[in-house]
Amino acid sequence: MSKFVIDDMFLTVGTPTTAGSKMLEGYNSLFEAEVLTRLKAAGFEMAGKVNVGEFGVDLLGETCYFGASYENDTLQYPAAAAVKSGEANAAVVFDVNGAPRRGAAQNDMVSLKPTYGMVSRYGTIPVACSGETVSVLAAAAADCRAVFTAMAGHDHKDGTSLPASMVDAGKAAVTKKNKVAVLSSMLKGVNEDVQAKVNAAADALAAKGIEVITIDADTVAYAGAAWNILMSAELCNNVSRYDGVKYGYRTQNYTGIDELYTNSRTEAFGDFLKAAILFGSETLSTENYQKVYDKALRVRRVISEAMNALLADCDALLMPAVSTLAYDKAMVENDKYLPYKENFYTAPASITGLPVVVAGGVQLVGAAFSEDVLLDLAELV
Repeated sequence: MSKFVIDDMFLTVGTPTTAGSKMLEGYNSLFEAEVLTRLKAAGFEMAGKVNVGEFGVDLLGETCYFGASYENDTLQYPAAAAVKSGEANAAVVFDVNGAPRRGAAQNDMVSLKPTYGMVSRYGTIPVACSGETVSVLAAAAADCRAVFTAMAGHDHKDGTSLPASMVDAGKAAVTKKNKVAVLSSMLKGVNEDVQAKVNAAADALAAKGIEVITIDADTVAYAGAAWNILMSAELCNNVSRYDGVKYGYRTQNYTGIDELYTNSRTEAFGDFLKAAILFGSETLSTENYQKVYDKALRVRRVISEAMNALLADCDALLMPAVSTLAYDKAMVENDKYLPYKENFYTAPASITGLPVVVAGGVQLVGAAFSEDVLLDLAELV
């Protein structure tokens, strides 16, 4: 029987779901996430839960209230560590800001972020609802494929879940072109090790008969800035439910309702999350809504159109997932906003909802519903 671990962004019965935050410490759900139900029905066994950074907007778990994972002063992704240790065949993870893809790239593993709406988000902790996606991480593409197949499918409980007819039509429209484009505009800021991974992946694909070309698509490079705005705005809206009244952490120090709200959030949220909330609140203000938030929505559309145009002629867009193959402790502690900077590489797939596979230390972003094609390519790099 195949075993999987699930990260702490999914509701479970019998074990707490905390989203890596003091705000939800000890919270126990009355029902479980839809993907858990489906995986169990397909014969998979849950081996346990793994920590995440606070509300999943982190780098690789460094903002987790229960502590970051380091090995020899190198930041470790808990889900990847669980799979590498043999505890499970795969990890079911929630891709909010690209952490699963960074973890896969740095640990030479395979990660699949499916087309937005292919896998139910029912029973997950909402953060950035327009881009967050249930994903899978494993040692091999075959394991990712098996878990994805078991999880995928329409769920009437999730308003963003795609109907079966749309998925079937989308899959039927996908054709193999045996062509991959390297996006040179996405190679900015990577170190020699990551550049070597990109070159090696391109060479491996070419050796297997795949035509590899290089394209300079500057438009795609703006995805990071736009996603930072949209993610923070949606985060700000979603965490407003944690007020110390209905559930979650409640301060002991208050004299009125305003102090209850303020002190509960001040004491329970971490510094990075507070910064993201403040950024999101400013973005959604009357003064900035049109010139910042609305503009980011327009940029999303432009980027989606640009990527779809590129993918009309090739199977995948090859780009890095990270700027470096290791984040050392000093790097993480000296730059608190590194998650915002590193999503330069992961934001294109997040903001467009397109599927992406990480393999061989690089990302392969494909057209909607092209998961099978991407997993086939992953086996070649």
